[in-house]
Amino acid sequence: MDLFTLIIVGIIILVILGLSIRIVNQYEKGVVFRLGKVIGVREPGLRLIIPVVDRMVKVSLRIVTMPIPSQNIITQDNVSIDVAAVAYFKVVDAYNAVVAIENYNRAVNQIAQTTMRNVIGQFLLDDVLSSTSKINEKIKEIIDIHSEPWGVQITAVEIKDIKLPDTMQRAMARQAEAERDKRAKIIAAEGEFLSATKLGEAADVIAAHPVALQLRNLQVLNEIASEKNSTIIFPAQFMATIKDINQFIKSEEK
Repeated sequence: MDLFTLIIVGIIILVILGLSIRIVNQYEKGVVFRLGKVIGVREPGLRLIIPVVDRMVKVSLRIVTMPIPSQNIITQDNVSIDVAAVAYFKVVDAYNAVVAIENYNRAVNQIAQTTMRNVIGQFLLDDVLSSTSKINEKIKEIIDIHSEPWGVQITAVEIKDIKLPDTMQRAMARQAEAERDKRAKIIAAEGEFLSATKLGEAADVIAAHPVALQLRNLQVLNEIASEKNSTIIFPAQFMATIKDINQFIKSEEK
């Protein structure tokens, strides 16, 4: 056998090896078809197949982040809103993901859009805005039921954007403003009530001890005098009051 023949034989062997060797990554599984029939699922690593006769389809097992396009949805109280979401899923059965459905990515996307419209349409607008966690879980459960035969598991569904009509936004803003005004008036009324209660208690104390009122007057005068920019006039009656206070203090000392 001459050198040229050896080279040709070597090239043929290399080509056959190249067609026979398949590398399955750690995050993948390979489904092997032999003459159109599945003969097994290959784990990660270096795998050999028969050229021409065998065909390997690799399936990624990593979690896929799939945006759900914005959907125009009418809520139960007839409000039209635009809702966008995101779904997270992964393949748990490579065999079914290849054999049971043609394109599981597109299928999950379509069933997610339909399910989101159906579920959100069953809720009032206020519930959609306040109970997103409950809605997310319900959408996830329904999609997961449909995708289970495809070997796909839905890990999470999250609503990420809700757009309201401009008229509804203005109405909600007015409602929120009115609610804040109501709370402010209630707080002010409660303050007035507490203030009146305390003033009533103070009046009872002063009525029992008339001198307390005069002491309060002196305290007010002291506060005014601290500014040093006012002229204070003491009426004769007030001086008589001071005299009464002095007599009261002397009687208490005895």
